[in-house]
Amino acid sequence: MSQLTTAHLLGTPERRDKILHMLERRQPTLTVVLENVHDPHNVSAVIRSCDAVGVLDVHLVYTGRQRFPTLGERSSASARKWVRLVEHRSIEECYQTLRAHGMTVVTTCLGRPAGNLYSFDLTKPVAIAFGNEHAGLSDEACAGADANLIIPQMGMVQSLNISVACAVVLFEALRQRLVCGMYDQSQLSAEQIADLLVYFLSL
Repeated sequence: MSQLTTAHLLGTPERRDKILHMLERRQPTLTVVLENVHDPHNVSAVIRSCDAVGVLDVHLVYTGRQRFPTLGERSSASARKWVRLVEHRSIEECYQTLRAHGMTVVTTCLGRPAGNLYSFDLTKPVAIAFGNEHAGLSDEACAGADANLIIPQMGMVQSLNISVACAVVLFEALRQRLVCGMYDQSQLSAEQIADLLVYFLSL
């Protein structure tokens, strides 16, 4: 391997330190599921919030004719480079993958029995699912979840844009995890950090 190629892979010391700083605060036990969300601006906004609170992976479910949207650099502010996107062809497949990693699946289904967001313990391994801008989460996604939450609202319109709702939930998770000191020590093993460092340096 040439010195030029090696330098490219290793990156500058400043870039390596910045990525390491990011990885030491990543929360592998906190993730988001998006089901058939087709607006690229919404997907990008969710990814920005995920990066901001330390989410490592976002799970994307696209079924039928739905397709993964093309994300623009401006709307995602390049945050999509720092959050891994995992695609699934069914909600069942997605949930199985999450549960295999010890995650509890929590949905945001309107019109169904739900607990108040602020009563949930979001320091435990949890995946929070959000649905399509118009139809919300599918019946299958709602029925297959372990719990359902609602964001308390005091206005006439009892709904939020998906990216706003996701940000509200994620920053409550951030608050809880800050209180517990989960950002003060790495949630990833040294081996995981080393592998992820190589991955992100190659982007």
